[in-house]
Amino acid sequence: MAGNNSMESKIINRRDLDFVLHELLEVESLCSRERYREHARETFDAVLDAATQIATEKFAPHNRLADENEPRFEDGRVTMIPQVREALRAFIDAGFLSASFDESLDGLQLPVTVAQAAFALFNGANVSTAAYPFLTIANANLLNTFGSDAQKRMFLPHLLSGRFFGTMCLSEPHAGSALSDIATRADPQADGTYRLSGQKMWISAGEHDLSENIVHLVLARIRGAPPGVKGISLFIVPKFLVNDDGSLGARNDVWLAGLNHKMGYRGTTNCVLNFGENEGAVGYLVGEPNKGLACMFHMMNEARVGVGLGAVMLGYSGYLHALAYARERKQGRPPLDKDPSRPPVRLVEHPDVRRMLLAQKAYVEGGLALCLYCARLVDEERTADTERARRGAHLLLEVLTPIVKAWPSQWCLVANDLAIQVHGGYGYTRDYMVEQLYRDNRLNPIHEGTNGIQALDLLGRKVGMDDGMAIQRLAMEVDLTARAAKACDSTELRRYGEMLTDAFANVMEVVRNTLCASDKGHSELALANAHVFLEMTGHVVVAWLWLKQALIAVGKVADANESDKAFYQGKLQACSYFYRWELPKTGHWYQLLNDMDPTCLEMQDEWF
Repeated sequence: MAGNNSMESKIINRRDLDFVLHELLEVESLCSRERYREHARETFDAVLDAATQIATEKFAPHNRLADENEPRFEDGRVTMIPQVREALRAFIDAGFLSASFDESLDGLQLPVTVAQAAFALFNGANVSTAAYPFLTIANANLLNTFGSDAQKRMFLPHLLSGRFFGTMCLSEPHAGSALSDIATRADPQADGTYRLSGQKMWISAGEHDLSENIVHLVLARIRGAPPGVKGISLFIVPKFLVNDDGSLGARNDVWLAGLNHKMGYRGTTNCVLNFGENEGAVGYLVGEPNKGLACMFHMMNEARVGVGLGAVMLGYSGYLHALAYARERKQGRPPLDKDPSRPPVRLVEHPDVRRMLLAQKAYVEGGLALCLYCARLVDEERTADTERARRGAHLLLEVLTPIVKAWPSQWCLVANDLAIQVHGGYGYTRDYMVEQLYRDNRLNPIHEGTNGIQALDLLGRKVGMDDGMAIQRLAMEVDLTARAAKACDSTELRRYGEMLTDAFANVMEVVRNTLCASDKGHSELALANAHVFLEMTGHVVVAWLWLKQALIAVGKVADANESDKAFYQGKLQACSYFYRWELPKTGHWYQLLNDMDPTCLEMQDEWF
């Protein structure tokens, strides 16, 4: 592992990352597949070592500086601190932009699971700087999937080399997340291109000087298209037009109208962009007319896994800062020993501080397992040996995508809140990183579709898709783990297996009741408490993943060396915390859902 300095240790616990990758997810087994045959455990470790070093040496040092010196809009252009460019150059030179792309595209052809694990380190070190390449990677993935051969030739090599960066342009000032209301217009031209006009809002990385060009993927309506989401198309709109030889041509009609100034994530430009102030911005249609939303969701779903992972890493970093502070800071004395002549004890010796640290550990390590499990499903969906296995992975990923975006962005934010509390008054000042980490993470429940939208997607669409096959597939996986727990030697884990079975049975009962109510015309009431269903199902899913981790730990703790023994005991204790403190919360949520509680739905505007 590259180095062992304090900054690195406050990004992630590398032992935990290795545990998730190699003991829980067994990523080395992917090397038996044709796509990953050139790799081995040593390759994966080397990639993570390189990511750790760059994250520690290039990303983390300017995290606070970027927060205090956010990008400025001056004379029609954006200026920012030079350290951002330096960090991104190191990221690009190490090959991370094309980490999971094919060798034919000069990519490293890494498993998505390993690439996401590496990306987690950059998010933990400096989420604002990491946003620029991660949006570019998602942009390139979409074009690689849906772009024409000519579009791929024109843009992909430059995106993957870092010469161009990419964005996604969905929201508009009047519409927000209501994409059916977007008004940006696309007029067809005789040469097969389109001219776009309209305004886009909340565009991360929409303007900067970090690359030669910026490739915008823009949702718009072709003149005469049907109303609503069925009339949305997707277009490539570069800041500068690109000549056949790859050189830059004329400036396109895309202009920065202003920067949004955010509570956190301040190092990432967040823009209002005007398309077509003059003759119209030249755009190239991606895929078929009026089918743009399906293409964009390819990018958005990837981004949602990325949002969840970013939320995990901000919570994880906060936890490690809090843990280090609690081990160093001496304050107070035990309740039963108030002798003022005795020296104060470390914060970690106070039970309530240990409670807060254990809660953070349960949230962030559970969230990391969830995010990388979903990344592993992407690898299964793409490379599993049989169509049945690939289909099963696809179904699981579909039903887990709203959860992997929303659960970490809610509960790892709670971890950040607890990290501030562990620091006491100091945590509420800008002298310690936990204050910024909370502000940065507060965006994630909003990012890429609010958690409320994710809840409606989960309960209103995903659980019923393919006649319930997706949720049934999840039920099968949960049942396998519960059965393994009930058959193990540990009395405690056998009890947790029973609890997991009961909790997931509640999830399935709510699903059946919701589908039945919808069939009877009561959809509004059935979906009114969708957010509660998201919370309940998310907690049950993370409980499942904690039990999977505990079953590994309980089998290894007895024969482990001293360091590993402490690590596995920590896993078992965090699992116990989740089952004793967190999973019981789902009982109340189940009751609200099972009763189809109308309290919120019946509330009237004038009563507020």
